[in-house]
This record gives sequence, C-alpha cells and structure tokens, in this order.
Amino acid sequence: MKKLVFLVLFIKISSSLFAQNTVEKDSITQLNEVIVIDTLTAENAIGIIPSQTIGASTFANYSPVDFTSSINQVSGVYALSGALNTNRITIRGVGARTLYGTDKLRLYYNNIPITNGTGSSTIEAFDLENLTSVEIIKGPKGTGFGTNLGGAIILNTKQLSDQPTKLTNNTTIGSYGLFKNSLGFTHSQEDFYMTLQYGHMEIDGYRDNNRFERDGFLLNTIFKLSAKSEIGLLINHIDYSAQIASSISQEDFDEDPTQAAFTWQSAKGYEDNNYSLIGLSHTYYANSNIKNTTSLFYTYLDHYEPAPFNILDEYTNGYGFRTLFSGKINISENALLYTFGAELYKDEYSWGTFENLYRDNNGNGSLQGDRLSQNKEFRSQINAFATASYSFTNKLTAQLGLNSNKTQYNFRDLFNTGETNTSANRDFKTLFLPSLDVNYAITAFNQLYANISRGFSNPSLEETLTPDGIINTDIVQETGTNYEIGIEHKSKDDRLKLDVAFYLMPINNLLVAKRVGDNQYIGRNAGKTKHQGVDLDWSYRINLTNKIMISPFISYTYSNHKFVDFIDEEADADYSENALTGVPKNKINSGIQTNFGNGLFANITHQFIDEIPLTDANSLYSDSFNLLNIKVGYKNQITDKLRVGIDFGINNLTDTKYAQSVLINASGFGGNAPRYFYPGNTINYYGGVKLNYTL
Repeated sequence: MKKLVFLVLFIKISSSLFAQNTVEKDSITQLNEVIVIDTLTAENAIGIIPSQTIGASTFANYSPVDFTSSINQVSGVYALSGALNTNRITIRGVGARTLYGTDKLRLYYNNIPITNGTGSSTIEAFDLENLTSVEIIKGPKGTGFGTNLGGAIILNTKQLSDQPTKLTNNTTIGSYGLFKNSLGFTHSQEDFYMTLQYGHMEIDGYRDNNRFERDGFLLNTIFKLSAKSEIGLLINHIDYSAQIASSISQEDFDEDPTQAAFTWQSAKGYEDNNYSLIGLSHTYYANSNIKNTTSLFYTYLDHYEPAPFNILDEYTNGYGFRTLFSGKINISENALLYTFGAELYKDEYSWGTFENLYRDNNGNGSLQGDRLSQNKEFRSQINAFATASYSFTNKLTAQLGLNSNKTQYNFRDLFNTGETNTSANRDFKTLFLPSLDVNYAITAFNQLYANISRGFSNPSLEETLTPDGIINTDIVQETGTNYEIGIEHKSKDDRLKLDVAFYLMPINNLLVAKRVGDNQYIGRNAGKTKHQGVDLDWSYRINLTNKIMISPFISYTYSNHKFVDFIDEEADADYSENALTGVPKNKINSGIQTNFGNGLFANITHQFIDEIPLTDANSLYSDSFNLLNIKVGYKNQITDKLRVGIDFGINNLTDTKYAQSVLINASGFGGNAPRYFYPGNTINYYGGVKLNYTL
C-alpha cells in the first residue's frame, strides 16, 4: 500500500524539463547552448519536452573526426567507438546489450527519420562538420519522436538564414595518416537560403586493417513561396569504405593492441557503403494559431561486407513521410498549445550471403564464392502522435502526450524452396504509449520538472528467428515506463547553469541476443531490467579580465542498472540482481574552456569511464580508464572579408591504454579465446586551418 501511495504521489509531480531555446553564439566559451532548430520542441515553443542540445562550442573541444566525444559530453549518454565505422550509442543503459551498432533509439536528420525499419541507426554515415547541432532526448519522453526506450537523437544542419554569402574551407591533418577537408558554400537572400558542403576524409588508423575513407556532400535549401509558405530540399550523400580490425581477446589486447583479429586480417575484411538521403519538406503558416510541416523522404543504402565467415551483399530502399500540425487555442486567460501528426517509414531490404574463399586466395584477402542465401524483407512502422500543453498558472505548466506505434515485418526467403523455405510475416500488436509532463517555475531561474512516459523497443526480424530460421511468434516488444524528476537552475547573470535529473525506468520482456554461430544470433525475451540513475550537468563562466574568460564544466552520469528477473535456462544460471551488462556505473566528462579575447583559445577535456561488466554473470569486467585531451587555437579577422583560424590538438595526452569499445558475452569458437575488446588510440595529434571568406 505504501508503494502505491508513493507511486501516486510521484505521478502527480511527474513532468518534463522546460527546454528554453536560444540562439547559439559563435563563442567557444559559451557552454550548454540550446539552438533554435526546427524540431518538435522549437516548432511549438512549448518547451515541455526535456532535451539537451550540443553545438559549436562542444564540437570545438575535439577533433572534427571525433563525433563520439562530443556526444559523450552529454550526461546519461555513452557512445562506444570500436572504429570510425563501428559505433554504439546507449542512453541511460538502453541499447547497451546490442552487440553491434545502435538501436532502441530513433535518429533524425533535420526532422527526417533515418532509423531503418528494424530500429537500427548508423550515426557514422554523417559528417560532424556538416552539423550545426545535435539534440538528444533521453528516454521515451519524446512523444513526437517515436517514444523509443532509449530516446531520440536529432542531427541538425540548419543555420541562421541571415548569414552572408560565404565560402569556408577546413583542412585537418593528424596522426595515423589523417587527412580531412571540408569545403562549404552558403548563400541567403530574402526568399532563398542554400548551403552546399563537400567533405573528404581518409585515415590509415591505429590498428592493422583499419583504413577508413569517406566522401560526401550535403545540399540544404529553403525557398519562400509566399509569406505563409516555404519549401525545403535536402540531399545528403555519403560514400565510405572501411577496413574492419574487429575485436580482440584479452591476451591479444595485452600483447599488441594494434593487431587486428586474426581471421579479419587474413580475409582483409572491410565494408563499402553508399548512403543517400533525399528529403522534400513544405511548411505552411495558416495563421498565427496553426502551422503544418510535412516532409517526404527517400533513403538508399548499398552495403557490401566481406567477413571471414561469409560475404554480405545488401541494399535498402526506404521511403516515407512525416507531417506535424501545431497550434494554439485560447482558453480563459491562457492558450492551449497542441500538436498532432504522423510518421510513416517503410523500407525494402534485400540481402544475400556468399562463401568467402579467402583461405584459397593466396593471401590476397576475400574472394566471393557460391551464394549461401538470398532474402528480402518488407518492413514498415507508423507512428501517430499528439500533445496538449496548458499553463494553469504563470508557474505551473502540464503536457499530455500520446504516441501510437504499429510495426510489421514481411520476410521472404528467395533461396530455399519447399519445406526448407523460411518465408514468414510478423505483425506486432499496436502499442499506445502515453506521457505526462509537468513543469513548475519555482522562481524565474529555478524550474522543477517531472515526467512519466511509456516506451518500447522492437526486436529486429533476425531476433525473432529460431536457429532454423523460423519466425518465433513468442518474441514480443520490450516495454517500459520512465519516471523522472529534476531541476534546472540558472544564475541571474546566466553564468552558472545546473541541471540534475533522477530517473527510474523498469523494462519488461528484455530482449537477449544469443550467439549460436559466426555472425548468427537469435533473440528471446529473458526477463526484466531496472534502469535507475542520476544525470548532472554543470557549467560556470568566469570573467578573469575584460578579455579573458574561463568556463569550467562537468557532466556526471551515475548508472545503477540491474537485472530484476533474468534466468538463463540454457546455462542453468540466475543473473537476477546482477549489474546490467555493458554499462559503466560512473561516467564523468569535464573540462575547461579558455578564451583570451584576442582570438586565442585553449580547451582541456577529461573523461573517466568506470569498469564495465562484460558478462551477464558479472564474472569479467573491463578496466576503468581516464582520458585527457587538449586543444589550442587562434582565429583572426585578416580583412573585412577573410577570417582565418588555426588549431592544434592532442588526444590521450597521458598515452593511456584502454578499450574504447567492448563486446559483451563474447564467445570463442574453434578453440579461440573470446574477443571482448576494441583498443582505443594511443597518444595522437591533429592540426587544422579554417578559412572563411565572405563574398
């Protein structure tokens, strides 16, 4: 009874952070900026959905190659990077059990969904230098962004439309053969805006069989048709190839972390990708009370990956639309702010596998042999959503939200016939996922917020298969409820900022992937987990003189995630109450940004990652580690039209030996030791020159 009373009281105060949107300043000392971007929050100015946005000042702390370090500066988020093409992002522990890649969250590019039909996202397909900001919604609070248990990440390329016509070029060189160049052109006038960017990057990598090369271009345009209507076109294309060093065992990690896994080195394994995104959007302002934005989009991915166990050849055609209505209705002395809309994503995924005859290729690496399989999947997701927000007083605001999700898979085996054919359909039940947010302004500078929201995660189609390739209809979606309470504090002079959030999120029907062979996994619902922790972000700006400013910052993540009910029947083991695999209990990102007022700046950043349980039995942990990075630079207006900047950075200043990513519950095959570790880079250097010319 006491627990029920506590829950009722908690729900009554449940709310979300009032995220205030301001325009980011071009200053490396401005911390924790929130940028005006065309997302659900900004479109409706409701500000009731809690999110955290990083932009230019955060990106300025790191190399333009290092996307994951910028994301790791956000509390509650942990991005692991086995290589530039091997990343896994977890939010509040959700997604930590995913063996490869990022899932259980939804990824957007300028409001266009780019997560595929099974929930997988590839953030490495996008160039950091093309982005103006990254907005992160932690947990299923984002009613209009899919209500995935992990949350949502919105990549934004949009800039202020009143910028002058200009050319920019940024060249970076560094250790391991790094060369990166980004060339951009921006033009705007009263009724037209355009940015065009082209980037090239290549790097040999720290490890053997680790070369990465990428080319890409971005076109983003907005054309005003009238005072009420505008249309936008987005084209993003990335072509990259990446050798795969893969994970290595503890013995190999201790002996020589630069080596690639033996079989991947022998096969000279790699992946080759062509990714294209085309989006057409239209925004219509009917009047001061209602607005609609509708986007149509198409995505294409061509992926070829020779691995030691087989060669994968696949392509995906995806398409869909997203529409959002927002407006307000005057009720009494206040306005009811509302949104409603829908998002449809469909894709056609075709893939086949072939024998890899690298052992018979005289040491020349992979050689394609006979076909082993040929398959096609038709996958679709539709999300419908609505929110309503009302300020009952000048201090108290509440928002109700509802998201509905429907997911379907249609799998066709085009290789096997008769009884061996495994074609099947999977139609998941429709989910209805409510959310309640409350915000209370204690003072003009202190806000208390809380949230209670439902979320879900879909299994991939592969996870629903048995070892024989037959659909397992017993596999269901993961579902969970997020309970969150927090406070946002700002000083009157805006120098001090503090955000603290406490959350609890029980998750049912935990999806567990079990390895049954080389690159073959099956899924099952194994029990329950409890995600609970604290996210803290603090920053302070100190004016030492009229010109010198120092801005220390820290983000701290405490994660006390556990299995509540987890029995592995095959291993005859009970893992209940064990720590959740793949999540460090403590993560700290801190640093100091210094601006000397004459164009000279110096940034120092530090990261601490606690030990990580690598097995469900908690019998093996990775070592904790500290990383220290430094970056200095100078920028100056040479003429009225030309601005020049130079910078130099050192990563891993103390030359720490560490695992930058880990593989949980690794298994050894053929008498080989399990391969848990992706070694991080040793001390390395980079430098860059940036030119900005106004036409």
